[in-house]
Amino acid sequence: MGKVVMYSSVSVDGFIADENDQPGPLFDWLTGGDVALDESGVLKVSQASYDYIRPYWDQIGVTIAGRHVFDLTDGWDGTPPSGIDHVVVVTHRRRPSGWGLEAPFHFVDGVEAAVAKAQELAGDRIVEVAAGDVGGQVLAAGLVDEVRMDVVPVVFGAGKRYFGPIDAQHLLEGPDDVIQGDRVLHVRYRVRP
Repeated sequence: MGKVVMYSSVSVDGFIADENDQPGPLFDWLTGGDVALDESGVLKVSQASYDYIRPYWDQIGVTIAGRHVFDLTDGWDGTPPSGIDHVVVVTHRRRPSGWGLEAPFHFVDGVEAAVAKAQELAGDRIVEVAAGDVGGQVLAAGLVDEVRMDVVPVVFGAGKRYFGPIDAQHLLEGPDDVIQGDRVLHVRYRVRP
């Protein structure tokens, strides 16, 4: 099975969005460079960010996100982001009415079930877990192998925390990677068993 990786862009004070669920400048680094990150031509990053992010993105088979993120993004209009094959949505509610069964989205109850379904779908590819409440729950359950952060030079002061409302200490190894891009610092840690 592939690794389970918790990932997001994050402010230097540990937030993935402000109190109104707005990312503010957290994704500016994804559009401020001169190297196309994907075929859309919208995402353009520095060469250092491309060299680090593109190989990682190419390994992702499934993303796990919470229902809140699914609703905020309007389910990415039925197409998983960044060329990912499947999205597993953690929710206590049913699939939205009118949501096409052909879309590669899977709605499950609970983080353990979400990780199991994602690993089944991903095979030996990476299972990416969106940071925030669901990511924190997956970390607390002992199911995260790696933590990746794109640290952006902004201080929010309050908002949605990278690790959600986690209430216990978790030790990380490393960092294994520290890559400086343009207006972003890419950091990767292994989770200590």
